[in-house]
Amino acid sequence: MIDWTPFLITLKLAFITTSILFVVSIPLAYWLAYSKVKLKFIFEAMVSLPLVLPPSVLGFYLLVAFSRESPLGQFLDNYFDLSLPFTFPGLVIGSIIYSLPFMVQPIQAGFQNLPLALKEASYTLGKSRLQTIIKVLLPNIKASLLTGIVLSFAHTIGEFGVVLMIGGNLDKTRVASIAIYDSVNKLDYSTAHTYSLVLLLFSFAILAVVYLFNKKGLRAVK
Repeated sequence: MIDWTPFLITLKLAFITTSILFVVSIPLAYWLAYSKVKLKFIFEAMVSLPLVLPPSVLGFYLLVAFSRESPLGQFLDNYFDLSLPFTFPGLVIGSIIYSLPFMVQPIQAGFQNLPLALKEASYTLGKSRLQTIIKVLLPNIKASLLTGIVLSFAHTIGEFGVVLMIGGNLDKTRVASIAIYDSVNKLDYSTAHTYSLVLLLFSFAILAVVYLFNKKGLRAVK
């Protein structure tokens, strides 16, 4: 009998993570795309770091940072009565950090590919910066927004190292990837195969939607 709870936890984690990333990444991507600060490359490297950093390393340092022995962990515990290791909120924070470049980079590329005249024309017509972003720039990078949303969602679903380190293998934090690992350890290959097949098909469907949408977008432009 397959326990579908890990999939529900996984989808909940992916939805919350993607929603928060979408809100956070738009202003961050805008700043990275248009800022002329000389040290911008440092911030770009920090955003992109999860792409090259082993997930277990990131998960380990998050676990250390959130522990009650660390200054941050003590602050959260003393003032907010909040303990993040091995909790769902801890999973969310870890997933946000780990999936950040998958949302920021497509949106940043979308902003950078827009002609500067589009933004300047909006300012000339009396639009504020916020109005320009919402009513002019964002509608013109729909494909980039969708790519960021879908990649972040899919990447969160497939996380393993970070969620294992920060969430452990508890009922309230056992996502689908951890359930696969747990089933293999128990030599229950049938259950592991079912979990893996569902994730495989789901991930393929998500990527197919992205490529289909981008293909239609290119045809519309032509």
